[in-house]
Amino acid sequence: MTRNEKEQLVAELTEAFQNAGCVVIVDFKGMTVKEMEGFRTLGFEAGLGARVIKNTLADLAFKNAGIEGVELRETNMAVWGEDPISTSKTVAKYAKENDKFVIKGGVIDKEAVDAAKIIEYSKLASKEELLGMLLSVWTAPLRNMAAGLDALAKKKEEEAA
Repeated sequence: MTRNEKEQLVAELTEAFQNAGCVVIVDFKGMTVKEMEGFRTLGFEAGLGARVIKNTLADLAFKNAGIEGVELRETNMAVWGEDPISTSKTVAKYAKENDKFVIKGGVIDKEAVDAAKIIEYSKLASKEELLGMLLSVWTAPLRNMAAGLDALAKKKEEEAA
């Protein structure tokens, strides 16, 4: 890789890390190409970016993005997305399916976090699930009133008959 290519890669990663709500660092040592492509397909479907990068280049990109405290050792793949919960869910789901795909840590909202925090985020309800719960709570009084009126109408019909 030439110096210009490295500089361009660092610039691309810096922009990606600045715009990402979540960046997860994973170890992929021992994975086959087919397994890596399987994750990339899953990540692409979820709208995530993923890249295997040298630690020195990743360090530069994180520093340029204003993110400190990310520890990079050995082999690393950076996976990033806009929504921390969906990004964490996708990565954690694949990590459960493949024991060679290990979450090392990452960045959530520009703060370095450990693997446990990423896993915690993966267990939270997604935005769609939360909106569904909120909608259910908002419509509950109307459903209850409709059920009560229906029961009252049936009772009146029985009394009239």
